Amino acid sequence: MKKSEIAHFELFFVHSDALALSASLVTECEFICNDNNIKITERADSIIDLRARWNSLMRGLIASEHALSATRGD
Repeated sequence: MKKSEIAHFELFFVHSDALALSASLVTECEFICNDNNIKITERADSIIDLRARWNSLMRGLIASEHALSATRGD
């Protein structure tokens, strides 16, 4: 695969507070939230763009998880 080729990924994960966590995804990517399951689908025109989207997505999820933990008193 070349860096300039269209690329995509799908990420599936389970979280006990998936609905709250998915709120951070509304402006970031396409996703489906069912019960405690989240499925994220992301596409980009290049691997470089996809990597940048992945990094932004992960930073947002990590920040949201930290905020949820702080409100639960973890």
